[in-house]
Amino acid sequence: MTDLEAELRAVVRGEVGFDVTSRALTTMDASNYRRVPAGVVAPRDADDVTAVLAVCRERGVPVVARGGGTSIAGQATGTGVVLDFTRHMNRLVALDAEARTAVVQPGLVLDRLQEAAAPHGLRFGPDPSTHSRCTLGGMIGNNSCGSHSVAWGTTADSVRELDVVTARGGRLRLGRDWAGAPDGLRELAEGELARLRTGFPELPRRISGYALDALLPENGSDVARSFCGSEGTLGVLTEAVVRLVEAPRARALAVLGYADESAAAEAAAGLLPFGPLTVEGMAADLVPSTAALPRGGAWLFVETGGESAGEARARAEAIVRAADVVDALVVTDPAGQRALWRIREDASGTATRMPDGTEAWPGWEDCAVPPARLGAYLRDFRALMAAHGLRGTPYGHFGDGCIHVRIDFDLLTAPGVARFRRFSEELAELVVAHGGSLSGEHGDGQARAELLPRMYGSEMVGLFEQVKGVWDPDDLLNPGMLVRPAPLDSGLRFSVLPREPVDVAFGYPADGGDFSAAVRRCVGVAKCRTTSVSGSGVMCPSFRATGAEEHSTRGRARLLHEMLAGEVVTDGWRSEEVRDALDLCLSCKGCRSDCPVGVDMATYKAEFLHRHYAGRRRPAAHHALGRLPVWLRAVSRTRTAWLVNALSAVPPLARVAKRLGGLAPEREIPRLATRTFSGWWERRRAGGGGGGESAHGGAGGVGQGPLVVLWPDTFTEHLSPAVGQAAVRVLEAAGLRVALPPTLRLEKPPVGDGRTVALDPLSLLRGRGRVCCGLTYVSTGQLDRARAVMRRTLDLMEPVLETDAPVVVLEPSCAAALRTDVPELLHDDPRAARLAAKVLTFAETLERHAPGWTPPRVDRPVAGQTHCHQHAVLGDAADRRLREAALLTGELSGGCCGLAGNFGFERGHFEVSTACAEEQLLPSVRDAPEDTVVLADGYSCRTQLEQLAGVRGRHLAEVLAEALDGHPGRDGT
Repeated sequence: MTDLEAELRAVVRGEVGFDVTSRALTTMDASNYRRVPAGVVAPRDADDVTAVLAVCRERGVPVVARGGGTSIAGQATGTGVVLDFTRHMNRLVALDAEARTAVVQPGLVLDRLQEAAAPHGLRFGPDPSTHSRCTLGGMIGNNSCGSHSVAWGTTADSVRELDVVTARGGRLRLGRDWAGAPDGLRELAEGELARLRTGFPELPRRISGYALDALLPENGSDVARSFCGSEGTLGVLTEAVVRLVEAPRARALAVLGYADESAAAEAAAGLLPFGPLTVEGMAADLVPSTAALPRGGAWLFVETGGESAGEARARAEAIVRAADVVDALVVTDPAGQRALWRIREDASGTATRMPDGTEAWPGWEDCAVPPARLGAYLRDFRALMAAHGLRGTPYGHFGDGCIHVRIDFDLLTAPGVARFRRFSEELAELVVAHGGSLSGEHGDGQARAELLPRMYGSEMVGLFEQVKGVWDPDDLLNPGMLVRPAPLDSGLRFSVLPREPVDVAFGYPADGGDFSAAVRRCVGVAKCRTTSVSGSGVMCPSFRATGAEEHSTRGRARLLHEMLAGEVVTDGWRSEEVRDALDLCLSCKGCRSDCPVGVDMATYKAEFLHRHYAGRRRPAAHHALGRLPVWLRAVSRTRTAWLVNALSAVPPLARVAKRLGGLAPEREIPRLATRTFSGWWERRRAGGGGGGESAHGGAGGVGQGPLVVLWPDTFTEHLSPAVGQAAVRVLEAAGLRVALPPTLRLEKPPVGDGRTVALDPLSLLRGRGRVCCGLTYVSTGQLDRARAVMRRTLDLMEPVLETDAPVVVLEPSCAAALRTDVPELLHDDPRAARLAAKVLTFAETLERHAPGWTPPRVDRPVAGQTHCHQHAVLGDAADRRLREAALLTGELSGGCCGLAGNFGFERGHFEVSTACAEEQLLPSVRDAPEDTVVLADGYSCRTQLEQLAGVRGRHLAEVLAEALDGHPGRDGT
């Protein structure tokens, strides 16, 4: 392929990628299928597209057009050259509000069009759940629909004109009255008018096959409409004129509760005469928590619109009155509606796991039947699954009769794949018997095209092949899709993965200890590819900073998949391509919570680095930052913090230190505390000052309330002891008795006085130690060292584990490590799970163990950012309630601060680190009123604020402690 690459580079102005990374990133879409491309081209314009087609036609190389890569039937994968339109051909060319049209390029993400149309009171009607990352070109190729299709139809209903390049280089502008029709198409269609009038089922979601009935004279002989849904097999789209619709001024959401999904399905069609915008359905087993929903086992989400909130609500309430429901809820608050819609939109990911954790897959993702037959179809569908011993949870567009479902197919063994085929064949017959379409939204692709003769008959499918021949006589464009399809059970992406478990360090409890299963979690729905983060979300900051697929969670998962497969990425754990893609992963853990399928790239990165550098020289930053607890304890023991601070303040010396340590030259070296938190604690406990008396009037650590053990994490201990001091002040004011963990491993040492006493002289030989969560070792992939540190910590914590005392952790990243990394890395040590269960955040401790305590009134607005690990692992509900009780008003932003522990300090990461901070954190602080309290519970967040904005962030404990003393400090100085 070297000659092909050279020819393309000679004629294309966009990027040409035949390297390992480019190919590995495009082997899969969101389907069960995998095809390895020869290379990837990101064209800059239609001329580039024409040039690529000319070169590939000369060489007989297939061409596949690709948008966001979220197709579920396999049509966005190919063995030849893949065209990636998301890099350059992604603009909104024009928007005419008066005419209600927009001119778009194929790589434009739907949400960007919606944002541009919104100020004019307009929107694009179709809105798939992947609206934040799917592209207009992909939507046109698949004839996508979305939840509002009952009101605004499919993408084909919103297309006016299309600019297309044919496989032989012709440039056509498709429209009505045969505009742009290639030679021979009109003659072919006019010779088959009877077949076109009778051969297509009448239902709103008929997406399967070619839409040849759009060519009928009574339908306007609309060539553009007939092109929609052709899955890139007829021509390559380069520009489109699309219709916009008027957006309702106000909306209301009626959530209707039913006993089960069959009852919901039976009811859906009866709601259509009320003119709803949406009628969506889902059942309880797809919902993580039903707390926000009305009573029931299944729900219909019915959205109404109006000129005012009152009108929209009245329409929703009319639907509630007309519906025979178990319970109902009407929501008019936009934030409340968004929260409920997120439950529905995430179903495409959450459905990939059954309630018991079993994997489930697409393949029969979106069949559609007439809405009035949906209830009967669902009953038959359930019976068919049961007959094959399969399980799945239907959900989707009940108002249009379109059902999404992921089924627990066994696609890893030959018998399982054979059952997949038998079920597919029988389900196709069932759908046709109900007057339905094999595809109701996502297209046929490889998943269903083989079965189209069962829906249309062999003569109609033969006509499809003739149409393909008119448009693409050389079969250059996306061969194997729609006509002359590849078998539905060939090219499955799982077949290349190792059959034996991969030797790994982490336990992967949610995946049965199987690293391959963990990597398989990524099904490609690409929520990580969003270009903006909403609410408190985090995932995926590196993608938003770079816009590069390899720096998305999905991209990294694809590279790990190919690493395990060994075909494209051939050097396994030593792969430099995988290493480079993971290098910009901030280990923010955002994907652990924000990814609908719970991909945990931070853990995968640690695993990879552990194996990649085994027996090899590590980067200097891994030693400088990964072993940070060792260096800081050495400084503490030698009492040389003052000297380190003095030397690091000398620019030439600081530059040398940063160069030797692999640190970013743009970064300042943080100042060390000249007295550690533990040192302050010991002096306070001994009555030597440095903290005064406790809330009970005694020396530090003395009190009569419930015992809590305060974790002296590395950052609090050596870099920000004021946070620990403030926490002690507040915890004791709340009536709690504070102790620190033991520092000697003894058989039965006392717990509760903040120290240990050596009862056995031999125990002194074991040496003193400090607890440590092992975070810095995990984030740099030094997992053997991490395990040793964690086991030593468990040894020290054994007496604490025998008590009822919680372990209070002030640093969110350390708390997250104790809750997740420790038990997952020491999965063979039951003490790890016991310790994890004891870990509480500062706010959780006050809420659970001092429920009667009232915090001081601060009465000021707040700004800042919820720590990414808190968002992803710990949760911030208790923090919100504590802030509310203290009259700290306002919301913290989402995203990631960008420093992320060692990440932002490593050489080569400063630009991305800064871009992450500029996304939400720094603007939220800059825009805050003068008296705003800047909250940042994480040391990384506070450091980023100080170094990039000159703003002092505070831990919530510091703010409350200052308020207790009657002089809350001011921020920003």
